[in-house]
Amino acid sequence: MTTIAKVAKRAGVSPTTVSHVLNHADRVSADLRKRVQEAIAELGYVPNPLAQSLRTGRTNLVAMLIPDIRNPFYPEMVQAAQSDLEAIGVDLLIFNTDVPGGHSQEHGEHYLRQIRSRRIDGLIVGDFALYGMHDALLEIDLPTVFIGDLPNKAVDSVKIDDFGGGHQMGTYLAKKGHRRIAHLTGPSFFAEAMARAAGFEQGLRDNGVEPIAELRREGSYLGPSGQEAVDWLLASHGDNLPSVIFFGNYLMAAGALAAFFDRGISVPKDIGVAVFGDQPQLEYVRPRITRVGNTPSLLAHRATEMLLERLSGAYAGPARSDVIPCNLHAYDTA
Repeated sequence: MTTIAKVAKRAGVSPTTVSHVLNHADRVSADLRKRVQEAIAELGYVPNPLAQSLRTGRTNLVAMLIPDIRNPFYPEMVQAAQSDLEAIGVDLLIFNTDVPGGHSQEHGEHYLRQIRSRRIDGLIVGDFALYGMHDALLEIDLPTVFIGDLPNKAVDSVKIDDFGGGHQMGTYLAKKGHRRIAHLTGPSFFAEAMARAAGFEQGLRDNGVEPIAELRREGSYLGPSGQEAVDWLLASHGDNLPSVIFFGNYLMAAGALAAFFDRGISVPKDIGVAVFGDQPQLEYVRPRITRVGNTPSLLAHRATEMLLERLSGAYAGPARSDVIPCNLHAYDTA
């Protein structure tokens, strides 16, 4: 592949001079401009119009807000966005608002002020990073893409089909013959968590299985709540365990799997396990977990694509709301 560096070597100039010819021709003498243009023609170099438009008059910095740097979901998302941006010479700044630590609003307000003061070109917001602060996006003055459910439609957004994914899993478990099904949801104050739960229960009902209220429990999306759910199941239903339990996210399932093992409960022999989430880390868990969802990287790739379309001027219309479908993977645990 022909690059700016190769063009510079052929023309006997610096890569910066080539960049000036491409983006600011008036800064280069006629002789240098001719040499560079001849090298471009000889090598068949085709400038990336998107990269050119991003470089012109911009800082080449994009910020990304994430809610919990310890959750494996978000580093995967960051890596995907960083890779896409790095390919066109744009750097990514990461801000962790620490939702589990209870500081999200304080950090969110502070980081938004920093982003404005640093003349950042664009912003990507990872779902819960601005929990309770979505209205701040109504006044944001730079291109922004939100990953997750954004009811006010203030900016472009992309999310997983939480309801649809939950419905797929409910349908699958019902068709597998499960009737007594436990369910550990995410927090009720997260719309995505409730959409997953609603879809799951609707999938059961659509296939002749009525959800059992006594087997539903609200979790925190964190590992300890998965462990607590196991204690709750054993204390309340130890003499008649459900045939399977569905977890609203990977971290709760991971906590529960450890607790099941520690208490001598075999998965899937004694109880089946299914989870909403498709992080790459799940490939290394045995037995392989039956799951539904999509990869964090896919969300990040689409969010980055939408942001670059805004920055380059390729799209200047009203806010878009993309929904990515979920994939169900039936493995060993359910």
